[in-house]
Amino acid sequence: MCGIVGYIGERNCVPILINGLKRLEYRGYDSAGIGIIDNNKSIVVKNKGKVSLLEDKLEELNLYSNIGIGHTRWATHGIPNELNAHPHANEDNTIFLIHNGIIENYQVLKKGLINFGYKFKSETDSEVLVHLIDNFIKKGYDLTTSVQLALSEVEGTYGLAIVYSKEPDKIIAARKGSPLVVGIGDNENFIASDVSAILAHTKQVIYLEDGEIAVIKKDSFNATTVHNDEIEKEIHEITMTLDEIDRGGYAHFMLKEIMEQPETLRNSLRGRIIDDEGSSVLGGLTDVVNKLVNSKRIIITACGTSWHAGLVGEYMFEQFCRIPTEVEYASEFRYRNPIIEKDDAIFFISQSGETADTLAALKEAKMKGALVLGICNAVGSSIARETNAGVYTHAGPEIGVASTKAFTSQLTVLALITLLIARRKSLSRIDGKQIADELRLLPEKIEKILTLNDQIEVIAEEFKNSTNFLYLGRGYNFPVALEGALKLKEISYIHAEGYPAAEMKHGPIALIDENMPVVFIAPKDSTYEKIISNIQEVKARGGRTIAIASEDDNDIDQLVDYSIKIPNTIRMLTPILTVIPLQLLAYHIAVKKGLNVDQPRNLAKSVTVE
Repeated sequence: MCGIVGYIGERNCVPILINGLKRLEYRGYDSAGIGIIDNNKSIVVKNKGKVSLLEDKLEELNLYSNIGIGHTRWATHGIPNELNAHPHANEDNTIFLIHNGIIENYQVLKKGLINFGYKFKSETDSEVLVHLIDNFIKKGYDLTTSVQLALSEVEGTYGLAIVYSKEPDKIIAARKGSPLVVGIGDNENFIASDVSAILAHTKQVIYLEDGEIAVIKKDSFNATTVHNDEIEKEIHEITMTLDEIDRGGYAHFMLKEIMEQPETLRNSLRGRIIDDEGSSVLGGLTDVVNKLVNSKRIIITACGTSWHAGLVGEYMFEQFCRIPTEVEYASEFRYRNPIIEKDDAIFFISQSGETADTLAALKEAKMKGALVLGICNAVGSSIARETNAGVYTHAGPEIGVASTKAFTSQLTVLALITLLIARRKSLSRIDGKQIADELRLLPEKIEKILTLNDQIEVIAEEFKNSTNFLYLGRGYNFPVALEGALKLKEISYIHAEGYPAAEMKHGPIALIDENMPVVFIAPKDSTYEKIISNIQEVKARGGRTIAIASEDDNDIDQLVDYSIKIPNTIRMLTPILTVIPLQLLAYHIAVKKGLNVDQPRNLAKSVTVE
């Protein structure tokens, strides 16, 4: 992985490719490159580092072409350098390709190609593909057939764009497990791994599915399977705008997205609450609601931040729906041969809807006959298309690698699903109405928390040089402790751990000293007195303490070094509020350390490899 863009038409492709790659920078990458055909000659330009460095190179070369492909790479096989950057070319430089994904059997294929006399320049698995295609072309096949034959020998995942200087009227694209869309223009067409790369040029797109190959010409598009079976594809209209993927005057996308959360929650809630009934309506679940209500078990499967959201969902489903719920790492779920029954309902949560581990787990569950449901942000994404039914979060594009608004929107959707199920089971109308009323108040309460930004920045200044952090919470706020720690380590590179507060005595307390900041998530709920005891245990050992506390809690100020006060809400919804100060704390610490908040090292926005 990480980013793909391609163009064929009548304009100069070079600026289109560069601007597309810039739109993909948010996904995280370590090198970039483009390949074009000029007068039937292939030209590849690439480098380690940012797209801006590639742009400088290209300005000096003053290239012009009507066909080309570009790539930003996030290293999997081989260190970040120019040789390992994409595109990769065959020996006579007539074929070049870009690849997202991992070729699992590349070593076997590479060994066979070496025996045929092929020489490899890079350490990547991707280079195997270009030589494999070249091998079939040398046997007399055309480019399309050579790609089909090559991919029939490949094991793994791929999003591919391929160009051949002897057939300069087409781009070949192929997908298995790594997203690709074709953009349809006027006498020009595009290919991209993310619609943001081509949004400036077209809103008409075709989504490629796994196992599909597309032949893209400037005035036509044709799709087949790897086995050359013709496929009819539907054109979709993208509703996203360019304004949504710009910073809007903020210093960083992450800060913009934190500040957008009142509005994103309103979007997640809009039209979904039935006030009189104290219930919710979710159009994406209408056809499966009875099966969902009667399911014997719910499994939530996700990765990273979405997994933390799933942990909160587990508390909600079990408390109010009275359905046993398990939360699984998608990366583990697929490989442990899980026990899945036909009356299980399995939710797959993913911001991008393209997370490779989550997609693989989905396919495993679907094969075993369970009801598979999606919760994702990206309309038209793979998870949205693969699941039986689901709910969009409507958080809008999230560009910052560290997820913020997607997390709170996921929690909001999980609360709405809880209402939907619980009101059809044992939850009373009065209790349902209380939850619905509190959901409606959340955006206003988040706005109030965001006014504390300056106060949180002062706290960040105090702790920016810390080397370790501990986050502690109980009940619904234990997952928030995990999420707060994840945000800090993702963007500030400070080691941080989240624990259930009671577990502190079972090991982490050994780490407490004057150099260990401890963040307590301590709203006034049924676990409050226990949290106060934990705070006192830390203070007795010289630890420095920060508390996320209720706005009417004046007593806690005497116990901690710093307190950040948040509005009150019902217990199940507190994570949506308590996480906001932790997002801001991580953001300000990272900024004060001079780090790249939106593109932290080694991370990618959409993890499309397992």
